[in-house]
Amino acid sequence: MATTNRRRFLRTTIGFSTAAVASTALGVNPLNALVGCSSPDSSGDSSTASGDPLQFSQDPLGYEYNALEPYIDARTMEIHYTKHHTGYITKVNDAIKAEEVAYSTPEELFANISKLSATVRNNGGGAWNHTFFWKAMRAPVDGNAPTGEVLEAINGAFGSIDQFKEQFAAAGAGRFGSGWAWLVSDNGTLKIGSTPNQDNPLMDDAELKGKPLLGIDVWEHAYYLHYQNKRGDYINNWWNVVNWDFVVAQLKG
Repeated sequence: MATTNRRRFLRTTIGFSTAAVASTALGVNPLNALVGCSSPDSSGDSSTASGDPLQFSQDPLGYEYNALEPYIDARTMEIHYTKHHTGYITKVNDAIKAEEVAYSTPEELFANISKLSATVRNNGGGAWNHTFFWKAMRAPVDGNAPTGEVLEAINGAFGSIDQFKEQFAAAGAGRFGSGWAWLVSDNGTLKIGSTPNQDNPLMDDAELKGKPLLGIDVWEHAYYLHYQNKRGDYINNWWNVVNWDFVVAQLKG
C-alpha cells in the first residue's frame, strides 16, 4: 500500500473529539448540531472511489442522549456511544492499517472475516453493529408497533407479533455472556437468533446468517446502569424505542 493511500484512508471523517463529547452536558448530543443525520440504510463506513481500504466512521445518533428515556437512560447512551462505540471504531481502523486489510466495504470485510484477526473481527463487528443499533431506535411513541408489510412478514413467519417478541426476547435473554439478538432475512425467510460478542449475521462463519433487519445489544454495558442484571426487563422495554421505519427500510433494501 502506498504511503499516500495510507495517509488518505487514515483521515478521520468524524467532526468531533471524544473528549469534547464527554465534556458536554448530559443529555445533549453535539453531533446533531455539527452533522446532518444519515439515511436509515447508511452503513456509517466509508471508502473512496479510488479503491482505498475501508475506514469505519461514527455517524451522529440523530437524537439526544436522553431521547430514549425512560427505557434507556441518558448516561448509558452517552457512555455507550462516546466510549464503547468510539473505541471499536478507533481500534478497527488501527488494525486495518497495521494488518494492511484491503477490503473496501463492510460486507466484503465480514464475508472474509474468518481469514482475519480477532482484533479486526471484534472491533469491526463492534463498529458496524452499534451503527446499526443506533439507527434501529428512536424516541418512544405511544403504541409503538410494526404495521403494513413488516407486520405481515412477522405474522407470516412467527404467527403473531406477540410470538415474535417472545422468540426474539428468548434469543437475547438466552445468549450466554455478551452478544446480540437479531431478526434477519435469509433469502426472504425471516429468522431470529443471536451471535456472541460483536459477531453479526453478515460474517462468513456466524452462528446466524442473513441480512440484519433488527438487532439488540445485550452486552451489560447497554443496560446495566438502569436495569442492573435484569436483561429481560431491558429487552421487554426496548420495544418502546424500536424504529420500525428502519426495519421497513432494511426489509425493502
